[in-house]
Amino acid sequence: MGFNFEFIDEEKLKQEVISIRREIHRYPESGWTEFRTSSVIIKKLTELDMEVLYGRKIHKEESMLGLPSKQKNDLCMQRAISEGGDPNLIMSMNGGFTGAIGILNGMMDGPTVALRFDIDANEIEESNFIKHKPYYEGFLSEHNGVMHSCGHDGHAAIGLGTAVILSKYKDRLKGRVIFIFQPAEEGDRGAKSIVDSGMLDNVDYCLGAHIGLKAKKYGTIVAGTDGFLASTKFDVTFSGKPSHAGANPELGENALLAAATAVLNLYSISRHSKGTTRINVGVLNAGTDRNIIPDKAFLKIETRGNDNELNEFMQTKAEKICRSAAQMYDIDYDIKIVGEAPTAVSDPEMIDIITKSALELNEVTELIPLISFGAGEDVTFMINEVQRQGGKASFMLLGSELASGHHTKEFDFNEDVLMLAAKVFSKVVIDILN
Repeated sequence: MGFNFEFIDEEKLKQEVISIRREIHRYPESGWTEFRTSSVIIKKLTELDMEVLYGRKIHKEESMLGLPSKQKNDLCMQRAISEGGDPNLIMSMNGGFTGAIGILNGMMDGPTVALRFDIDANEIEESNFIKHKPYYEGFLSEHNGVMHSCGHDGHAAIGLGTAVILSKYKDRLKGRVIFIFQPAEEGDRGAKSIVDSGMLDNVDYCLGAHIGLKAKKYGTIVAGTDGFLASTKFDVTFSGKPSHAGANPELGENALLAAATAVLNLYSISRHSKGTTRINVGVLNAGTDRNIIPDKAFLKIETRGNDNELNEFMQTKAEKICRSAAQMYDIDYDIKIVGEAPTAVSDPEMIDIITKSALELNEVTELIPLISFGAGEDVTFMINEVQRQGGKASFMLLGSELASGHHTKEFDFNEDVLMLAAKVFSKVVIDILN
């Protein structure tokens, strides 16, 4: 017989968590613009009688990477308010200071457990295909070019569901729980500023999770992950000089050619004998018209590696190529780091705790102790910080059938995973703090 959460109405909470997920899905917000989403989360945590931190209290401004323009920030704030977000809360987050942290204190002293849930959406247009569940169930994205195509709407809902459960058990907890609702995971931008602000100081245990990925069946829980790819995201701007392409092309300095030269050579960087490396150029914008020598070009680039050393190898090579391409065409260039994440490894001790806790839940039909993540995730900043202090950390995968792959316009998941995940998080915390 499995563990019974005697203090909650599971079916009622399941429907509440699904409703929260669908509301967040309907109003998606990309990194550093999660104003309405954060407002919803703050209000719920406040209703649960938690201490709630947000705005500048939870971020170190110098560590906030890849912030949007002031124009985008202002437009997204106005949109969030028009869609029912709390104006006072939203104004306190002006400048990208989104996200929230809730603190639940048990009745007795003990360890501190941090739970991390990312909340940002992706900049992609959602499918309106008639068989796409958000379309026919009526919670399709209201925002053009933005959707939750990675499951972070589900992560936010899981976090709030976990908060509801644990608030019912706080008189049995010996310690405290920190609920971290992190903005700007996409592009590896948001975790570092929270860590650098000191929000994870004196944390003894840290736990995060992701829906799907390599766990594609409901009831499967992966207790720990390794194989996080270290990554750096950077923008490169090439600045040349325009001229008439027919009358006097020799007077121009062609930024487009410099960018194109850089792109071709970036993909020629040697593979490395010590492990896996990656590079991708996701955006190349340049030029104004067919008869003008392009004076501006812009690249969005990312590097990855099996470990920090391999990623640094790729980043150094990539920056050298961009610098050399600019020199070839006598133009200026600027490189700006807009995101980064180190590698990390889940602790065996934490994996053992999760395994024991999860297997006490009847809905868990398969438990995989450890799997290679094989991608980047900036939760690694939090994992590494807690481990640096002598604590234990792990990152789980939450099994779910998927309608389509992550970061696609038809992405969706089995909503049954929301309640199960909230129960797994809660059971792990109860076992650690009781």
